[in-house]
Amino acid sequence: MGAVGGGRPAGLTSHGRARPPPEFQLLPPGPGGGHTQPVRTQVGIIGAGPAGLLLSRLLTLQGVDNVVLENRLREYVEARIRAGILEQHTVDTLTDAGLGDRLHREGLEHHGIYLQYPGTRHKLDFPGLCGRTVWVYGQTEVTKDLIGVQLDGGPPLLFGVSDVTPEDVDSDLPRIRFTDAEGIPQVLECDVVAGTDGFHGVSRPLVTEGGQGRTWERTYPYAWLGILADAAPATDELIYAWHPEGFALYSMRSPTVSRLYLQVDPSERIEDWSDDRIWANLATRFALEGWEVATGPITEKSVLPMRSFVSAPMRRGRLFLAGDAAHIVPPTGAKGLNLAVADVTLLASALVRLLRERQTDLVDSYSDRALARVWRATHFSWYMTSMLHRSGDDFDAQLQLSQLRRVCSSDTAARELAENYTGLPIEG
Repeated sequence: MGAVGGGRPAGLTSHGRARPPPEFQLLPPGPGGGHTQPVRTQVGIIGAGPAGLLLSRLLTLQGVDNVVLENRLREYVEARIRAGILEQHTVDTLTDAGLGDRLHREGLEHHGIYLQYPGTRHKLDFPGLCGRTVWVYGQTEVTKDLIGVQLDGGPPLLFGVSDVTPEDVDSDLPRIRFTDAEGIPQVLECDVVAGTDGFHGVSRPLVTEGGQGRTWERTYPYAWLGILADAAPATDELIYAWHPEGFALYSMRSPTVSRLYLQVDPSERIEDWSDDRIWANLATRFALEGWEVATGPITEKSVLPMRSFVSAPMRRGRLFLAGDAAHIVPPTGAKGLNLAVADVTLLASALVRLLRERQTDLVDSYSDRALARVWRATHFSWYMTSMLHRSGDDFDAQLQLSQLRRVCSSDTAARELAENYTGLPIEG
């Protein structure tokens, strides 16, 4: 197995602010305007979200060569607003990978959540229930940390590529064809291809095409209207509030920035929601005697549809899926980013064993092991979503209130929620 630049000319260029490694200089097109000479690496990673970037980091720490390809520019990738709750295993994984300094300095450790329904706000004490905590640290910050370490002497990370096409994934020598940011066609020869390019990427269709795979999907009849506001949070822990007019979530990004959500119909237009209307609805749904929502300038707002999606298997030959390329969960359970981290933790160990020890046992079992966790998280996300969102049916409402009272009054029910929310151990 050769490394990038190991004895043959490289033909790739980086499109970020940092200069690429010396061996990664752009080669001009070949005769007649064709491809440059192929570049050799061990793992070609498609997609520079948290899943692809963390996989690259974990492989690099184990001495496995890799290249990351991303069709967006760096500025776009770093600006995407996504999840903000990190499970215990995610924090531990990032810390062990040398990415914990800013997380521990700027992140907010949380020891529980509040469940609320009219007249009642009950705290679930996570350390007391299951011995774990969670952290509030936005996915945008995780991505910035990963890109920073990648461009600071890490493996090549190429932004702004296009026409990405994995080929020969059923063989032991797959390749990825793409056009680099300078418009030059390139070929990346690999031992393994990792598809971490999300739901709309090119990787998943290759796994499921021709009836080789199966997908499951559920679209929920509600969406979240999410805002970021320059307002100090008025709560020490997240509040998950059931209300006759719909669910609301009080979260935060920092001691001075709040992240709040309202359940709305998926057809709602963000233009119809003025700042005053948003704050009025939040005040109604979080209403509790002696307490009120802290308001401030709204800096970002959007409507987020909610659905569950699972694709199986998560492997075809030498092509492996991870993260949103294989599964999507509604945000109620705070599982999306954490599932991606769990996937690549399993995948990195499997690929190291394959490429360094020539053993196939972990790659052969990767899909089944990852999917077992995916379905557990999918169920928990469905459970939280179903318990907290108003469907408009009064019978359902009474069932939801009964379940909330059960969780708030039973250590057994509360422990089950806490164990799932803070993250179950990764079964290697």
